[in-house]
Amino acid sequence: MEDYIVELNHISKNFPGVKALDDVQFNLKKGEVHALLGENGAGKSTLMKILCGIYERDEGDFKVDGVEINSFTPRIAQELGIAIIHQELNMCSHLSVAENMFLAREDVRFGLISQKTLNEKAKEVLKKLKLDIDPSTIVGKLPVSKQQMVEIAKALSINARILIMDEPTSALTDNEIRELFRIIRELRAEGKGIVYISHRLEELKEITDRITILRDGKYVKTMNYADTSVSEIISYMVGREIKEKYPRVNCKRGKKLLEIKNLNAGMVNDVSFDLYEGEIIGFAGLMGAGRTELVRALFGADYIDSGDILLEGKKLHIRSSMDAIRAGIVCAPEDRKKEGLCTELTISENIGLANLDYICNKFGMVNDKKEKELTNRAIEELKIKTPSISQLVKNLSGGNQQKVVVGKWLVRKAKIVIFDEPTRGIDVAAKVEIYNLMNKLKEDGIGVIFVSSELPEILGMSDKIIVMCGGRITGQLKVEDATQDIILGFATKYQTKKEVAEHGVR
Repeated sequence: MEDYIVELNHISKNFPGVKALDDVQFNLKKGEVHALLGENGAGKSTLMKILCGIYERDEGDFKVDGVEINSFTPRIAQELGIAIIHQELNMCSHLSVAENMFLAREDVRFGLISQKTLNEKAKEVLKKLKLDIDPSTIVGKLPVSKQQMVEIAKALSINARILIMDEPTSALTDNEIRELFRIIRELRAEGKGIVYISHRLEELKEITDRITILRDGKYVKTMNYADTSVSEIISYMVGREIKEKYPRVNCKRGKKLLEIKNLNAGMVNDVSFDLYEGEIIGFAGLMGAGRTELVRALFGADYIDSGDILLEGKKLHIRSSMDAIRAGIVCAPEDRKKEGLCTELTISENIGLANLDYICNKFGMVNDKKEKELTNRAIEELKIKTPSISQLVKNLSGGNQQKVVVGKWLVRKAKIVIFDEPTRGIDVAAKVEIYNLMNKLKEDGIGVIFVSSELPEILGMSDKIIVMCGGRITGQLKVEDATQDIILGFATKYQTKKEVAEHGVR
């Protein structure tokens, strides 16, 4: 019999109107990385919340070190050495690294907390992970990648021996991912069990020992990673074979739609490019390159210092997002929960809010029938998985939340649609649905701008690729002339205007 540190057998969990888990099993050994895979909504997060004591299981057996667990809470999970590192980091941004690591576990003497002791204890853990982070630094001042490492350090500070990592690489650069994998290998060598959740299937080969696949809340299969392939994993996840990962379509390029001339906005410096009807431009670059800042400026979310924006030859004066929307420029932002959705409202309310001018009568009253029609159209066209249009957005999976963001704009006569990291944190099948939506927009003569940190995605879906570094455009390439090496070359250094002109396209 295998020596498992965690055993979950015949686990079921019900929510109102939804059976989230149905007879699911999962186990974890010491010193292994076990990937938990499945589409958004497959039940991965629910299962891990049961393992962390956040949810109570309705049915099933739960053992840690062979001992049956009955009543289970987050406090008991912590005492047993179980820690989770969430995709959306749960840090107190106004506190220091050390204060975050030992929050609610401080050494208190005479009613006072010794900052010196906290810093020393944090420094010891950080040193063990070979992380060059000052424990007195305010967490909010650290980049997301460093905050991710602090979360890992926090987990180890409670002597965690079972670590759950939920999409840990979604906001990391290639170098930062390599550093994370180094830490994971060291933790595995120390005998710690790691549950690894990721939609980036290509990275699994670097660290994974076994995989377990869930689909629609049900257990599908557990196997050794070495005995399978990415295509086989995908077929088990979605229940069918996905023949084309990047289904790019070829369209005849129409007339010039958008012309950006010498745009300056915050860190964005002297940016110029053109977008044509039926064209997809992919913006590549490393974190902090200025891509998000550029598209925020185009959408009116950030102030434009200087430069010209011409839509169909007519100069635009974009001072707010409403100006952009009225002109026909819409955007699905990078941070969907903070900037693209009201998570405490329903799907229909989210879609209705973006279209009040369409669904309200002249007295400002919402036409419920129109709102329902818009919502049902979005659910049908984007295949949003939900029990009803009245489902709270916060209860949807990440992929379905992204679809609601896009669904808000279906009624708009948009001329340009901007996607900022549209597939971050969503599964393979949902990604293909987003790609198909981009293709549909392209075929309808709409110009598409999308920002992505995944180079295969940029190469797979773009007609033209624009690379940024330090707030400037450093390269413009036709997709047939582009490779990952060329893109990374432009993404890691500034180019002279002459070099950009030599490699550029219009």
